Amino acid sequence: MEVTIEILQQQMDEAVAALDFETAGRCRDMINAMRGGATAAEAEAANFAGLTRQAPGAMGLGTSQQKLTPPAGWRAPPKPDTMTAGRSRRGRASKS
Repeated sequence: MEVTIEILQQQMDEAVAALDFETAGRCRDMINAMRGGATAAEAEAANFAGLTRQAPGAMGLGTSQQKLTPPAGWRAPPKPDTMTAGRSRRGRASKS
């Protein structure tokens, strides 16, 4: 039996009625994959575990990019002192 979007929609509705939201979410993800051009076999084999929905209010360029975490033990370099930046040791402005 070929899995179609209509069959998945029916399974999702039945899962919601039975309060089985994990199955309903899996069906929803498969429906979205099939609407995006995936075949039924590709949608069933796809792993949607790492996908998260975009947070409300976080819209725009770059908001869906993951946050980078620095490696353990990394410290930010010290900021330059703005009162002494560009000055020579003799007290005159350096020529740059």
